[in-house]
Amino acid sequence: MKLCTSLLLLGLVSTLSLVSSYTLSSNEVSSLMSFKRAIYDDPFQVLSNWDIVESDPCNWFGVSCTMARDHVIKINISGASLRGFLAPELGQITYLQELVLHGNNLIGTIPKELCMFKSLKVLDLGLNQLLGPIPPEIGNLTQVININLQSNGLTGRLPPELGNLRYLQELRLDRNRLQGPVMHGMFASKENVTGFCRSSRLKVADFSYNFLVGSIPKCLEYLPRLSFQGNCLQSKDTKQRPPMQCAGASPAKSQPVVNPNLQPTEYVSKHHRASKPIWLLALEIITGTMVGSLFLVAILAVFQRYNKKSSIIIPWKKSASQKDHTTVYIDPEMLKDVRRYSRQELEVACEDFSNIIGSSPDSVVYKGTMKAGPEIAVISLCIREEYWTGYLELYFQREVADLARLDHDNVGKLLGYCREDIPFTRMLVFEYASNGTLHEYLHCYEEGCQFSWTRRMKIAIGIARGLKYLHTEVEPPFTISELNSSAVYLTEEFSPKLVDFESWKTILERSEKNSGSIGSQGAICVLPNSLEARHLDTKGNVYAFGVLLLEIISGRPPYCKDKGYLVDWAKDYLEMADVMSQLVDPELKHFRFDDLKVICEVITLCINPETTARPSMRELCSMLESRIDTSVSMELKSSSLAWAELALLS
Repeated sequence: MKLCTSLLLLGLVSTLSLVSSYTLSSNEVSSLMSFKRAIYDDPFQVLSNWDIVESDPCNWFGVSCTMARDHVIKINISGASLRGFLAPELGQITYLQELVLHGNNLIGTIPKELCMFKSLKVLDLGLNQLLGPIPPEIGNLTQVININLQSNGLTGRLPPELGNLRYLQELRLDRNRLQGPVMHGMFASKENVTGFCRSSRLKVADFSYNFLVGSIPKCLEYLPRLSFQGNCLQSKDTKQRPPMQCAGASPAKSQPVVNPNLQPTEYVSKHHRASKPIWLLALEIITGTMVGSLFLVAILAVFQRYNKKSSIIIPWKKSASQKDHTTVYIDPEMLKDVRRYSRQELEVACEDFSNIIGSSPDSVVYKGTMKAGPEIAVISLCIREEYWTGYLELYFQREVADLARLDHDNVGKLLGYCREDIPFTRMLVFEYASNGTLHEYLHCYEEGCQFSWTRRMKIAIGIARGLKYLHTEVEPPFTISELNSSAVYLTEEFSPKLVDFESWKTILERSEKNSGSIGSQGAICVLPNSLEARHLDTKGNVYAFGVLLLEIISGRPPYCKDKGYLVDWAKDYLEMADVMSQLVDPELKHFRFDDLKVICEVITLCINPETTARPSMRELCSMLESRIDTSVSMELKSSSLAWAELALLS
């Protein structure tokens, strides 16, 4: 009887566990899969068992659920070198208590949706490559105890909503690019002290190595001084504590101290006893005058010498006194061979800047025609003058010089630049490609805008040649910031040209690492970062090229809300010859299967999760050039419609 009872209990437990394994909310499962799709490089294959068909999500690596297995409460994937974005859909995991993704290579911004967890106690995104501001919605994490965002590239000010986190015990924001005063994030209002400055203080906090300025709030002065180093901060209690030195600043020289109890008569008599003869005093005055004159002459000579150089003096922060300036001396030889356009001539060419052909949060692109000259595309940077620093100017000119050295048939040609201060203007001028972008043609559903297979192959090979030139024939190598179909412009003959219109982001990101801040006494504090070279991610460009090839042959965008990521969809067809043709754009009636096999082979190599296993563009270009035939005879053999297309080109 006991044996039967035990067996019944065991069967009941097994049944309950089997049923519970499928009780996880569909929204939560979908959110986890969205996170996986947003990761495009998983070198250690830690997400390999994230498969809803073969396993229970509560058993996936890094995922922990409640005892009833009906909700996800922890996601902990640290040190896995995951490369990708933070999927906003993670915010739908309502009962999540811990989100730990420390020590990966996550890029992009922190989605505001990740700050909607009502039960979250630990948020650890430290040691990644996240950019942008800390979202103000972080104040919604009312139960959070530990926040770690250290060692990223976060910018902007500390959101005041941090003051709403009444249970917060540990806050790590060190080694970012956060700006502004610490006080901004300490109080929700002057009347109502909240968060950090309540009687229950933070136990651990680290604001070091940012661009914070002003004073250390009195309620945080109990923290170790190391928590604030590498900023331009000083203690409020200046009587008891010396001001904190800014990074790179030298300690003030010690001043003589006069005893306040010493009477004037005693003070005079002490110095009288040590007085010198008049003739010796006169000799010292004459000698001092001569030395001072020589010193003044030397200073004037140095000043005149430097005055011959081109210097940019740009306010970091506007002030009535105009005392707060950062001076950066620019090498006058840097842009000597690059044409400088005036704003007026570009304004005339672009019809009063009314002919807008593209825009982004960072820039606007205009089309224009120069008098007796070529058609041009003008990229204008969207930034206010008060935020333009000497370092930004330096990087702008370096970017112009970097782009000006490029010279290839499949790379957009920089014609020049515009730099004016009244009105404030920073622009790049490119040669215009008259047929617009590849994106416009691939995703155009009007009659007559679809490309034949051979034309698509010619464009793919042209892009490969351009990338091979940038990666292997330019020294130092050059990469396209955001390689996609919108970065490929087409000439009148439909020849592709790579144009790095997103280079502004590179300028802004690089300069933020080397920007200056104004100290409380008006002194300039420059963090001791060296000027860095352009970030080179050739393997990232190779991956993007693989995605672009998929887009070219399929006619599908890299991502759409309904169908998800193009790469995820294509993986089922890339290596199987019998279904490979399903990758081809259904609008195409004719294509060469031999070409398709080569393209699929190249795509597979490009999107290899193991970054080091991806081949160079030289190898990939050679594969495409040697194994794909784009001759006119092949075009005519493949389709009778090619005759009509050939006639249009003649």
